[in-house]
Amino acid sequence: MLALGLMSGTSLDGVDAALVETDGEAVERLGPSLTVPYPPERREALRAILGGVGDVAGVERDLTLFHAEVVKRLLREAGVDAAQVGLIGFHGHTIAHRPEERRTWQIGDGALLAAATGITVVNEFRSDDVAQGGQGAPLVPVFHRALAQGLKTPLAVLNLGGVGNITWIGKAGIGKAGIGKAGIGADGGLLAFDTGPGNALIDDWMLRHTGKALDDGGSLAATGRMNTGKIAEFLTHPYFARTPPKSLDRDDFAAFAAALVAGMEAADGAATLAGFTAAAVSAAARHFPAAAERWLICGGGRHNKVIMMALTSQLGLPVEPVEAVGWDGDAMEAQAFAFLAVRAARGLPITYPETTGAPRPLGGGRVHRV
Repeated sequence: MLALGLMSGTSLDGVDAALVETDGEAVERLGPSLTVPYPPERREALRAILGGVGDVAGVERDLTLFHAEVVKRLLREAGVDAAQVGLIGFHGHTIAHRPEERRTWQIGDGALLAAATGITVVNEFRSDDVAQGGQGAPLVPVFHRALAQGLKTPLAVLNLGGVGNITWIGKAGIGKAGIGKAGIGADGGLLAFDTGPGNALIDDWMLRHTGKALDDGGSLAATGRMNTGKIAEFLTHPYFARTPPKSLDRDDFAAFAAALVAGMEAADGAATLAGFTAAAVSAAARHFPAAAERWLICGGGRHNKVIMMALTSQLGLPVEPVEAVGWDGDAMEAQAFAFLAVRAARGLPITYPETTGAPRPLGGGRVHRV
């Protein structure tokens, strides 16, 4: 099936869209993709409702129709007719994530998107998992595993969006036969969890101190100095001692980190926050069943050279953008939701005890037919 995935991430930067040909078990072909940045006013409208306050319904409608335009643009540029697309995987935008309260909230009207595009939509991927005691995140590990066929293991795939999340794939974790079957994690082949802040704290710092939405390429951080003492204090946060699976809301570290970098010059704060991101990943690696022999990085954080250098230093081995193995690090989350939509529609599990802490392998998603 040709499926289309959509992702609006916690970095608030825009909508990623991607086409994938898949049966929900193997990835047959990764098709065209694109990213459409949010205009500043839309970004600020989303920021204003984080936590579930303000005009959530109005923003949700506008966000859904924006996604519909992104779908139409991708199909137009790819030369694909809507009738050729079997499903859209629509993540929506997370405005609150409190799994300990069995609550997660992704805005996005699946029925409206289906009507606007003429394509069946699958959304609400996290709700069932959280309702049954899972973390609801990360959702991408089963996709990472499908992509990693033929790669050397143990392998770590790190996504640095607004929040960082990691997929560890062990030697027993490769093989199509294991995907979707009971025991995906029982063989010790897969582990996933959120590492800590990715880009969100840096983005918020940049907006406050420079008026810019991000530290492009880590250019400001590169002129600053990391405060190693503050990084050590950062690692005292109790989250790092918790055993995975575990997940985070975008702003779970906001107040704690802000207090640590308060009063710093803009460049030093950007550098230190980049150090926080890398230190969180290094702390996460201590939970792996075996050390990863290779690290592949996707998401916007791989463009920040200061984060990438800090990761290499703290992990003690080189890290590589996922482009080193032919993947597209800007499209992977959107691709994942195309893949997950097909799995959900087929009734295959999308979360597991070893990826979200779910009580058993669980399906998920809500299907909105045209």
